[in-house]
Formats: sequence, structure tokens, C-alpha cells
Amino acid sequence: MLRTNREKLVKLSVIGEVASPTLKNVYNISATGVPCILPGVGGITYNLRVGDFACGWEADHVEPCVSTTNKENDARSGSAANTAYTVFSCVGNQAIVASGDAKGDMGTVTGKHGGVEHVLIDFKSETLDRLLIGDKIQIKAYGTGLKLLDFPEIKLVNMDPCLLDAINPQVSGENLKVPVTHLIPANLMGSGLGVNQVNSGDYDIQLFDDSLVKQFGLEDLRLGDLVAIIDADHSYGRIYRKDAISIGVVVHANCVTAGHGPGVTSLMTSAKGKIIPQITQKANLASLLKLRADI
Repeated sequence: MLRTNREKLVKLSVIGEVASPTLKNVYNISATGVPCILPGVGGITYNLRVGDFACGWEADHVEPCVSTTNKENDARSGSAANTAYTVFSCVGNQAIVASGDAKGDMGTVTGKHGGVEHVLIDFKSETLDRLLIGDKIQIKAYGTGLKLLDFPEIKLVNMDPCLLDAINPQVSGENLKVPVTHLIPANLMGSGLGVNQVNSGDYDIQLFDDSLVKQFGLEDLRLGDLVAIIDADHSYGRIYRKDAISIGVVVHANCVTAGHGPGVTSLMTSAKGKIIPQITQKANLASLLKLRADI
């Protein structure tokens, strides 16, 4: 087992609620100039979970399973409560329904979506049928500050230690071999660039170039896939850096709008390229965290 500082991490309660779907504009204009009216962010998505394909849906930015946010607000703090909720929640964290007919049911954090600032949580189908918009969900936020003690040039972010254990990176000299489903060149990455931190939100894989989609096999991307972004450094924001490498998880489905696509929440990064991606189709949260029996 890799040496970490997990015994020094604080496990903190944060709480959100099931967020309503939102629609700022009735029409979205696609990258080919076609007006579209499509389901998007928010709500309870009954037929889309981690492990399902990220592309092919009649939707734009749709979030799998349950979208949550913290709506606490006052004149002094603004959205500080939701900032804490999105930053401190980590992929792999345990979530528990705290109100409503599904009270007591357990779920798992699977990603974060920027812009709307949602935390995405996977629940079993029987829980989805009992949930209502507005139901409270508490997360045991654990993982912020997680470090690899013997690999200072590899930075971890947004990751519960249980996910690190499930990924089980293998030591190869000064490098770590990490399982992923796909390699993605940094020039395909779009919306989400330009931020100065990666402890919340995501950024999108643009899938508008058919030749590159075919070259890198991106037509079969799935929600929950671990992917390696080549020449991308996520140490202090998302930037292009030759030979750097970052690992993230696909968190929301494809989009029709220019500059957008399936979203990726950061998990690991090395500005010095100390991560060696290993292709395997089992590198998906549904398998790694045993979220579904059929995956």
C-alpha cells in the first residue's frame, strides 16, 4: 500500500440538497448552428448512472443520478457554504440521505460539475424512486489534503483515500502506473480552462473533431471512466504543460454547445510526468467502487 498522510486528514460533515433542474435559455445553439431544446443540469436522473455511456443522449451536460447543492446564503458569506460543500466533498465519499422518504439510504460521491457548482452522487435505483428535489443529503467529506508521502511530484485532489486504494496505483521506480480507460490530448480540453484551482468543478472534452475522436477511441467514453489527459498540469489550475499528465474522472454527459463535452473532475496530476497511464476498460468508478452489479 502506498504511504499517505490519511491519518492526518479531517473528516468533516457537509450537507447539500437535491437540486432542481434549471434552464437559463430555452434553446441551446449547437456547434453546428442548430437550435436545440434538451434536458441539462440538475434534478434526479433516473436512467443515467455511473458506468453508462457519456455520449449519444438527447441531452446537454446532463448529470448522472443525483445533482446536489448547498443553498445556504447570507449577505456576508455569499455562496461560501456551497463553496465549502463542493471543495471539501471528494470522489468516493460516503453520502447519506438525511430527510424525506429515502432517509438513511447510502450513496457515493462521483464527481463535481463547475459552473452550476454541483456535487454529483450515485444512488441505487430504489433510492432514486424515493428521493424528492429538496431532500437533504449529508456527505462525510474526507480526502482534502491527501498526499503521497513517497511521490512529492504527484499531487492528489478530490479523492477519498478509499478511491486511491481501489485504483491501486503500482510503483515503477519514481513513477506510478495508474489504470485509465482512455488517453486524451490536452488540445481537446475546453470549457473549464482558466481557473486557478481544481478542488471543485470540472473541464470538458470537446468531441467535435471526428478524426481525433476516432483516433483516441472516445466514442465509447463512460460516466465514471478514469482518463489520462496528456500534456496537462492540474497542480494550480488547468494549464497546458508539455510532458505533464493528469488523471480525472468523467462526471457528466456530452454537450452540443461549442467548447463543451463530457466533463472531467481532476484526481491526480504530475507536472513532471511521473504518472504512467495503463489502459484497462475496468478503470471506471462503477467497477472500482462496486456501485453496480452489472458493470
